[in-house]
Amino acid sequence: MYEFSLEGGATELCFVRHADAKPQDGDAGIDATYRDAPLSPVGHLQAAALAERLATERIAAIVASPARRTLETARYIERTIASPFGTDERLREVHIGEFDRPLEARDAALAAAVRERLDRLAQIALRDGGWGSIPGTEPSQEVRSRMRAAVADIVGRHPGERVIVVSHAGAINAYLADLLGLRDDFFFPAGNTSLSVVRFNNGRRLLIGLNDIAHLRAAIRTA
Repeated sequence: MYEFSLEGGATELCFVRHADAKPQDGDAGIDATYRDAPLSPVGHLQAAALAERLATERIAAIVASPARRTLETARYIERTIASPFGTDERLREVHIGEFDRPLEARDAALAAAVRERLDRLAQIALRDGGWGSIPGTEPSQEVRSRMRAAVADIVGRHPGERVIVVSHAGAINAYLADLLGLRDDFFFPAGNTSLSVVRFNNGRRLLIGLNDIAHLRAAIRTA
């Protein structure tokens, strides 16, 4: 296993799903598409808990998708460990066809409508192993291809180092499904700020952690 140690030249990528961003009743300026949603109050607690957990790790860089919820999550980590920070559009969430259209609800009903849509998407993903049944959804192979390319570039820039990759539940699922040779693009319910860890060396990949949310115990007690 020395081949997959950082001392042996392996690169470790810690895939992080962004913190909670579901809108709450009474929030101002709710994004009716969820694409540019900010973190919720619970999300801020989760991101802070994750940053505290990572504070003692040797982290060479942080790379995030450009969505607001991933950037806000990543900034918590950056403030704690002061590592170089960058974005990569290829780490974006899966485009899910008609579900990306703005909702027609307004004001007090909008937050509930967004939450209902997100819950419905989760139900479809867990039932079908992805969103291919929804018209206009980004094809599986396109998602996997862009994620593979983004990961390969990050690994190539950081031999023997640890990097935090802040992305989305669907995108992370699709990449790890590809790594494991799974047909379904969505095979586990990635928790907000969950850590899934993969090591790379000599063209080989090893999954060493999946959906770790141990750091959220303190955040849940505080919320």
